Amino acid sequence: MKLLGEHLLDEEHVMIRETARRFAETEIKPNAMQWEEAGSYPRELHRIAADTGLLGVGFPEELGGAGGGALHLVMCVEGLMRGGSTGVTVGLGTHQIALPPLLHIGSREQQQRFIPAVLRGEKLAALAVTEPGAGSDVAGTRTRARRDGDHYVVEGEKLYISGGTRADELMTLVRTGDDPHGGLTFLLIPRASEGVQVSAPLRKTGWWASDTAEIRFDQVRVPVERRIGPEGAAFLALMRNFQMERISLAAYGVATAAIALEEAMRWSRERRAFGRPLTGFQVTRHRIADMATTVESARVFTLTVAAALDRGEYRVREVSMAKNIAARAAVEVTHEAVQLFGGLGYMRETLVERLSRDARLLPIGGGTEEIMKEIIARELDLRGASR
Repeated sequence: MKLLGEHLLDEEHVMIRETARRFAETEIKPNAMQWEEAGSYPRELHRIAADTGLLGVGFPEELGGAGGGALHLVMCVEGLMRGGSTGVTVGLGTHQIALPPLLHIGSREQQQRFIPAVLRGEKLAALAVTEPGAGSDVAGTRTRARRDGDHYVVEGEKLYISGGTRADELMTLVRTGDDPHGGLTFLLIPRASEGVQVSAPLRKTGWWASDTAEIRFDQVRVPVERRIGPEGAAFLALMRNFQMERISLAAYGVATAAIALEEAMRWSRERRAFGRPLTGFQVTRHRIADMATTVESARVFTLTVAAALDRGEYRVREVSMAKNIAARAAVEVTHEAVQLFGGLGYMRETLVERLSRDARLLPIGGGTEEIMKEIIARELDLRGASR
């Protein structure tokens, strides 16, 4: 089904989407059920994805990347999701949120030392920000790094870290000062460091093939040369990071909803009840019409915002809107798809069942729906109304 918004794409965007889709249909789709049930996928998949250029989307060519911006990343997600596993797609993309601080505030030597190996699929990287008492409110970060000569000594705990059990490098947000925002710093900590304790993969409702970990730092010594940027520079880099993460999550939402819609349409044409296909009933046709309207609206808005970001426009408000619109679309459309499938939609053998579980994280991850609304309200200058 041809969706709106294609006019915003050039040949390179389409090529990335098609490359990602071919990779997904060849490498992911035949194994998706097995990997989901196992809660993991082969590490070698990163190398295969790297060979196609997919891991390098959004990174400079001089560092082994493929270049591109927000729209390229959205197209990559849209293509990879055709493999039918949000977990695998997320797992392949953890570096997309772990490496940007290196690009934004890291030194040239650090960029060349760490980024190319990840983009070649030789090493894995994860972002370690969330803590038991600090999620979207990063000012509440308590993991502390104390300077000791030419090292930092890190003590604290991180939670819900995507890719944390497999990553070789952890881009870790630590507190080096008391200022709520100005006291935050990034350290790139090897997972193999003495004192780093990584849990077994946490058991989640969805995204099964993507590992998620709790990580403890017990007097971990980290060389100062692994500090990314100056002390206190992490907050602004992280805020910039959030924008790309959130537009990516919007892309996940759109792709989830679009695939669920297609599955529902296919099933409704094939499934017969009372002597006719489900599409022979007005209630079914209207339900699918509503689903299609939701998908189209979310996709056009997401692509439009991504295109604006690529033009260098300040769109914090719209990014937050896109994430909420797309997340809501994913939750609503997958719900309706499961309803149309009936009892079969509740069985783990169906794609819509998996998508419905996976969709539930989208209003939470990368900043909750409520946090997005606060950002939107702030950008609308509604602060006076809350006083």
